[in-house]
Amino acid sequence: MRINPVAFTIFGLEVKWYGILIAIGVFFAIFITEKMAEKKNYKYGLYKDISTDVSIFAVLIGVLGARLYYVLFEWEYYSKHLDEIFAIRNGGLAIYGGIIAGGLTIYFFCKHKKVKVLTLLDCVAPGLALAHSIGRWGNYINGEAHGGVTDVPWAILVDGQWVHPTFFYESIVNFSIFLFLYFYLSKKQKFEGELISFYMIVYGIARFFIEGIRTDSLYIGIFRVSQLVSIAIIILGISIRIIAKSRQKNVN
Repeated sequence: MRINPVAFTIFGLEVKWYGILIAIGVFFAIFITEKMAEKKNYKYGLYKDISTDVSIFAVLIGVLGARLYYVLFEWEYYSKHLDEIFAIRNGGLAIYGGIIAGGLTIYFFCKHKKVKVLTLLDCVAPGLALAHSIGRWGNYINGEAHGGVTDVPWAILVDGQWVHPTFFYESIVNFSIFLFLYFYLSKKQKFEGELISFYMIVYGIARFFIEGIRTDSLYIGIFRVSQLVSIAIIILGISIRIIAKSRQKNVN
C-alpha cells in the first residue's frame, strides 16, 4: 500500500515524510557523533559538543551539495524548470553529493579547530550510516530510488509493476554498517581512520552493485555516475586505510 508523501499540512504548507525522515536521520547522526567523541574521551582535539558545532556547517552544506550534485546531472530538465531547483521536499538529493560536500566541510572545520581529520571522520561514520539508513525510507514513500521489474518475493509495487526495493537494500546495508562500527569496531579500533575507511569501502562496494539495478541512475554517457563515484570512494577508502595503518605502525 502506497503511503501519502505528505505527513501533514500546517498553515497551508505541506510537510512531507521525506523531509521528516531526513531531519530524524540528522538528529541521530549528531547524537551518535557526540557519543563517539565521548568514547574517545575527547582526544586528538575533540571536545564536548563538537558534533553540534560541525553539524551547523556540515549538514547545511551537505544538503546543498546533495542537491547540486543531483541538479547538475539532471540539468537538461532543471534548465527548463529553474523554479524547481530548490524544491528538495519533492526528493532529488544525491547522497554522494552530500558526502563529498560534507566531507570537505569537515576537513576545513578540523583545520580551523586543530582537530585530527581522521579522528572526527571516525566519529561521524557510524552516525552517517544510520542517518542514511533512515533517510532511504523517504525514497520509498516518494516512490523513487527503486530497481527494475522483478519476481523476487520481497518486490514492491510501484506504478503497477513489481520492482526491486533498492532503497531497502541500501537501508539494510547502512544499518548493518552502523551496528558493526558503533557496537564492535569502535571498541576494537587499532588506528585512526579505521572506521571511516571501512565505511567508504563497504558502502562503496554495496552501492556499486545496488546502483546497477536501479532505474533512475544519473549518467555520464553510458556510465552510471554513482558507480563511477563508488569506485573512487572505494579507492580513497583503501588509500586512507593503508596510509593510516602505516602511520600507526611508525608511531608504535
